[in-house]
Amino acid sequence: MAAMKRINQDDLRNHNLSVVLSVMLGSVTPLSRAELAKATGLTKATMSLLVSLLLDSHVVKEGTPVVQSAYGRPSTPLSVNGGVMCGIGIQVNTDGYGYLVLDLDGAIVAERWIAADLHDADAQEIFAGLDGLLQGQERLLRDHGYTVAGTGLALPGLVTGDGHLIMARNLGWEDLDLNGFDLVRRLDVAAGNESDMAAIALLPGYATQRADEGLVSPGSSFVYVSTDIGIGGAVVRGGRVSRGEHGFAGELGHLSVQMDGPLCVCGRRGCVEAFAGRRSMVELAGIATGDAAAGVPAIEEFMDRFRRGDPRVVGVVEQAERAMESMMVSVVNLTDVDTIVLGGGWAHAATDTLRAMRRHVQERILARDKVQVRLLDAGTQARHALMGAAAVGLRQFIDNPLGYLQSTD
Repeated sequence: MAAMKRINQDDLRNHNLSVVLSVMLGSVTPLSRAELAKATGLTKATMSLLVSLLLDSHVVKEGTPVVQSAYGRPSTPLSVNGGVMCGIGIQVNTDGYGYLVLDLDGAIVAERWIAADLHDADAQEIFAGLDGLLQGQERLLRDHGYTVAGTGLALPGLVTGDGHLIMARNLGWEDLDLNGFDLVRRLDVAAGNESDMAAIALLPGYATQRADEGLVSPGSSFVYVSTDIGIGGAVVRGGRVSRGEHGFAGELGHLSVQMDGPLCVCGRRGCVEAFAGRRSMVELAGIATGDAAAGVPAIEEFMDRFRRGDPRVVGVVEQAERAMESMMVSVVNLTDVDTIVLGGGWAHAATDTLRAMRRHVQERILARDKVQVRLLDAGTQARHALMGAAAVGLRQFIDNPLGYLQSTD
């Protein structure tokens, strides 16, 4: 009975610590013990104990006391302390592979990207290369006093919860047991779809200190659309990625917008990706085919021709815009989510283009008189999926803080 009571107390303390950390991370300003108690509903006595634990482990630090009024007692603001806890993000994409180390305070500790054409690349060779890169980085982190909370892996394909890659067609990989790689086993990697990871990177306070108001709020609902060689997506509801019954939700690029349209890599015709994916657009413009169409020289030529007003390229872009709009109309009608965030290549479209696309989507949704669609771009950060993968690793500390704090005593 005593052991059961201890387990229950530890579970409750772990939950309360997680809540406190989540509130702190989601705030754009440091909070005092009293403010944290009010925000979480915990008693001041409980909050004092929890904060002491976080201070003793150096995860949290105290600021300079602030006097709120002439008669009040000074309150001490609390903030996340950098240099203690971090998460590692790994990504493999068609244009290369790499890693990123993310501190709990939001700072990028380290980052490395190996640019390479990975179409039909050997998976064993890629993961061995990543393993070699990360072993040296892990030693540096240990030397600097970091604890690695966890590691996330972003892949451009369908990934099961137990680490099985069903397919990543743009890499040429199918039926791949990720747990067969030394790196995945050694770091107990949490693998997932790159669009899901990129959507997570947009959620302020998910696993790092919130720096500003952000593009969306912590509890937002939105649809993230990734646009690169392929088109992917993620549906976020209430600040959580909705992965569906089997974990494969969000494959927006394979919504068909024209039943007799171009053949897609998935085997169907008229998918959005077959119109608006980077490789497809290059091929439709007659610039290159196959793997060459996915390369940097081909897309640079495509963009150069577009800027010069090449009629064929302009026509391809306009057709792609209509396909993207049709997909977004269907997504809003299906999900009843009014905010769409574009990442990747389409996020860099001209402001006037994005405004026109938003207007066309607004005009065509069924609830156009009640719902106002927002179409946002994800910003200039190059690799949202890599950042999101690191946040997924770091989130393991937020979800189970007591396990990490006890191990660092």
